[in-house]
Amino acid sequence: MSQLSTISQAGVIVDGLRRQQVMNVVRGATFVGALLLAWISLHPFTDLSNVLLSELTNGNETLTYAAFGALAFLMVALVARQSVPAFASLLSPAYLLFGGWIVATVALSLEPDTSFRRFALTACVVTVAATLLLLPKSKSQLIRWFSIATLMLLAVCYLGVLLVPHLSMHLATDAQEPALAGSWRGSFGHKNMAAAVIAMVLFLGIYVLRSGALLSGGAIVALSSVFLLFSAGKSSLMLSMGVILLSSLAAVVGSFWLRAIMLLSPMVLLNLLTLGTVVSEHLAAIARLLPLDTSFTGRTDIWTFGLQAAQLRLFTGYGFAAFWGSSSVKNLPEGMEWAATAAHSHNGYLDTTLAMGLPGLALLVAVLVFAPLRNFHEAERRGNGGPLAMAFLQIWLFGIYLSSLESFFFDRDDPIWITFLVAVFGLHYLARFRVRE
Repeated sequence: MSQLSTISQAGVIVDGLRRQQVMNVVRGATFVGALLLAWISLHPFTDLSNVLLSELTNGNETLTYAAFGALAFLMVALVARQSVPAFASLLSPAYLLFGGWIVATVALSLEPDTSFRRFALTACVVTVAATLLLLPKSKSQLIRWFSIATLMLLAVCYLGVLLVPHLSMHLATDAQEPALAGSWRGSFGHKNMAAAVIAMVLFLGIYVLRSGALLSGGAIVALSSVFLLFSAGKSSLMLSMGVILLSSLAAVVGSFWLRAIMLLSPMVLLNLLTLGTVVSEHLAAIARLLPLDTSFTGRTDIWTFGLQAAQLRLFTGYGFAAFWGSSSVKNLPEGMEWAATAAHSHNGYLDTTLAMGLPGLALLVAVLVFAPLRNFHEAERRGNGGPLAMAFLQIWLFGIYLSSLESFFFDRDDPIWITFLVAVFGLHYLARFRVRE
């Protein structure tokens, strides 16, 4: 009897190990699949010969909603039992207040149907980003899964350039911006988006490399650096170098307020020298002294229009994700007809004001600008810093800087937004929980 009992117990242990192995595979596949869905999307390699820039973010919305909805449900089911404390930590006053105001702007929207539909996809995306880092059960799994996802993205982008260059590079035959001919965009719709995502991948590659995975980490860093150069994304290239320098300096500064001044001052300066130039002649004069295109590739016109529109609804905004492409920018005066085809204002802070008013902008700054920096500082204070915290800091920092020139906050399934969100939630968790070895 004792021998049979021993055999039975051994069988239970073997079955348990097999189930654990299967669940690890499911978790890993879900982790990698979520990142690839965010980065590559369901409609990669767009033919730009007959596509307007305003159409690049539309895609197949029905399939996108279904994919992110199903993924959000699966990921919550996979982590719910072991991650109650992590989910509970997200019920902070700041998150709840921000979420409540977003819901209010959906209800107050000039186009409530549009706002509700886009809010539904955004809610699924936020859920995916919030649960992604809860899937790995150890540091080694996280490193391995990040390596697989980033290398697969880079492989897709490089294979696109080699095999279907007409769908992976900007051409002189593009319907808009033929001057970008020759710039690599990989599976993305525009070289600016490609450059931004690859810059964020570069930070993940540095994390993998610093964590000891020399082969995969080195490959990610090398491949992403080369792709970033050939994408000709000047803003992303300069910002990524600045972020690496500033984050390295911040690592040796112990004071939270010194870190805040060091890391947030460039964000303020960037907005003064971009948005500020259309409201202040003094700032415009300073910008003209810099070796830059003082029109910021035509952005000054759209900033002027956006600021004028924002003043009309400063408190509530026009509704969550319901300004550009809506009835609010129709019946335009002569000379402003271009605004009807614009997808965004090329400034995330201005677009947030247009969508959710000044209260929404204030809450965004509190939740997505100040809180992640505080979380990074707290993670280091608790001995939970290191390469992972630094990678998340770099992605977050790159995002808040880039938002002075591009607009991705709350842009549904935008790959820059999703990667930025993963970093924000990552810093939130690192400030409160230990990483399992």
